[in-house]
Amino acid sequence: MDWFGIGLFNPMKQQIKNNWKFFLLASVTLGLAPFNPPHIIGKIQWLLGGNAFTGQNAMQTQDWLDVFLHGSPWILLLISMAMNLFKKN
Repeated sequence: MDWFGIGLFNPMKQQIKNNWKFFLLASVTLGLAPFNPPHIIGKIQWLLGGNAFTGQNAMQTQDWLDVFLHGSPWILLLISMAMNLFKKN
């Protein structure tokens, strides 16, 4: 993506591409905490179960923030891995 031809996103792309080790560490620590059982797994099951949006046990604002905070390291890791695997020469 290039805004008006000035290459605004090139440094950001390089940071995401080169920091895969940091994203891996963040995914293993922040993404899985608390570890027994991993918190993000319970949130994903809650989302996939269909009870996250309606009903008595619908997700609250803090639950959505929790999904974002525990899930963002995993998303960044996947993006970084994809950028490294499918890089243009």
